[in-house]
Amino acid sequence: MKKASLVLAVLVMAAPALAQGMKAAPAAGMVGALKASFDAVGGYIVRSAQEMPEADFAFKPTPEVRSFGQILGHVADSNNMICAAILGQPNPAPGIEKGKTSKADLVAALKASYTYCGQAYAMPNAEAGKTIKLFGHERPRFNGLLANATHNWEHYGNLVTYLRLKGMVPPSSQPKK
Repeated sequence: MKKASLVLAVLVMAAPALAQGMKAAPAAGMVGALKASFDAVGGYIVRSAQEMPEADFAFKPTPEVRSFGQILGHVADSNNMICAAILGQPNPAPGIEKGKTSKADLVAALKASYTYCGQAYAMPNAEAGKTIKLFGHERPRFNGLLANATHNWEHYGNLVTYLRLKGMVPPSSQPKK
């Protein structure tokens, strides 16, 4: 399990370096490297939300999947839930996916969730091994950070598909400005 977590951590940390136009400063330690990945995907997700027309926030490629807007709400909810567990705090804003539908509300909720998670990703490396209860199990705090970052990348992949289906170029594929 530890080897799998380490391999996954290395892959997640390498993802931003592979992204077009990425110029992140080297991060300090494993938490810092993971923060760079989380910051990169968070930027892509927020830009995706900002660039998609509000009329397409209800778009679903097939009836059984989440809409574009629901994915954004789900990401914000998950960020808040996971980072609250890592920080040992109550969830600051539960119910975003079910309670917010407008573009403005979802963009604001996403930004707030990334700001909140910034506290968790600011932890010193020495704190990352301390255990927390997450998804019903005791886990190192680092595993929570890793799960959160990989979950964001997973759903950014969904958003890329939705954007492409609408004839748009996703942020990670856009020419460098």
